[in-house]
Amino acid sequence: MTEDIQKTETPKRSLLMRLRGYLIAGVLVTAPITITVWLTATLINIIDNQVANLLPPQYDPELYLPFSIPGLGLIAVLLFLIVIGFLATNFMGRFFVRIGEEILDRLPIIRSLYGAIKQILETVLADQADAFREVVMIEYPRKNSWVIGFLTGRSKGEVQQKTADDTVNIFVPTTPNPTSGFLLFVPEKDVIRMDMTVEEGIKLVVSAGIVTPEHMEKIQKKQTRNKKKI
Repeated sequence: MTEDIQKTETPKRSLLMRLRGYLIAGVLVTAPITITVWLTATLINIIDNQVANLLPPQYDPELYLPFSIPGLGLIAVLLFLIVIGFLATNFMGRFFVRIGEEILDRLPIIRSLYGAIKQILETVLADQADAFREVVMIEYPRKNSWVIGFLTGRSKGEVQQKTADDTVNIFVPTTPNPTSGFLLFVPEKDVIRMDMTVEEGIKLVVSAGIVTPEHMEKIQKKQTRNKKKI
């Protein structure tokens, strides 16, 4: 009698385990897609609403069309930024930008805020910058304890002058929010450079180590490409 009960319980448990596995697989497949679509739609709606509030009513295309055009505000913002960038790169544009920066430089609090934001954006967006283009590993917060960080450039100014070694700037992000973290000035000889890309490094941090780049596969692919070149 006991054996019959155990036999009936085992298929039920295996069925429940399979259903649980299917449920987890379904969540892992649909959750990233759903969240990505939701965030994208939310961002587009916010931009569309803000742009629609700025446009005069007679220039709103939705008044003349029987349907709304999603993403029209985003397209308008992109075109606006492209036009501003075009104007700012010519002679007259640079002249007005220089006048505007001189005015802001005379405002005590605003000049510090503007200068910091401008320096950060130029460092991150400039083509010649090394910001967030290399993943590194350093010992932190104690010996034989390692963290993933992002190389943001070489240390300059007073920081480099008052250190004996050549130091580099390392941004160590927190998990699971990589937008916050710590800025460390580390001797370059103590930095271990990684083969993974910045995107892979961010995935590693956000996933708390669950999503790990395949290091050996990369090495094999690199060796295969080198053989083909030879």
